[in-house]
Amino acid sequence: MATDKTKKRRNYILLTLALGILFGGAYVLYLLNMPHLDVQAQKADFSIDASNLVMEYLQDEKKANGKYLSDEGNSKIFVVNGIVKSIDIDMNNQITILLQSETDKAGVKCVFMASTNKHAEIIHAGQKVSIKGIIRSGANYDSDLELYENVLLEKCDIINQ
Repeated sequence: MATDKTKKRRNYILLTLALGILFGGAYVLYLLNMPHLDVQAQKADFSIDASNLVMEYLQDEKKANGKYLSDEGNSKIFVVNGIVKSIDIDMNNQITILLQSETDKAGVKCVFMASTNKHAEIIHAGQKVSIKGIIRSGANYDSDLELYENVLLEKCDIINQ
């Protein structure tokens, strides 16, 4: 037979567990229903040439991040203009377009969404395009590997000119 002290302890543990499950579930529901940024419906904050964007990151990454990221660290919305160097399909069946001129050390890799892949299918290498998206990471030089990394733009779509 359980004592009053044991019953109180068991009830306290059950109540704590129930509250934890309740608050955890509420937080998960909040995250699932949080509005997502619709990049294509928003007005662009910047319109920039791909070569200039890459150069800004290679010269001073902190300054470029300060200019192109909000105070919370979220990317502002870009329209990047450039020449298509290559077109690929990644592991997630998303089209990726690399904007890079012959003289650039790095380029801007634009990753399209499943909903915008069809717009990128008509693009070909050598074409001048304008692509709207948000920055995931800036260009930099990896001294260990001795190679340049591209600016990575996500949630991309072709802008009609």
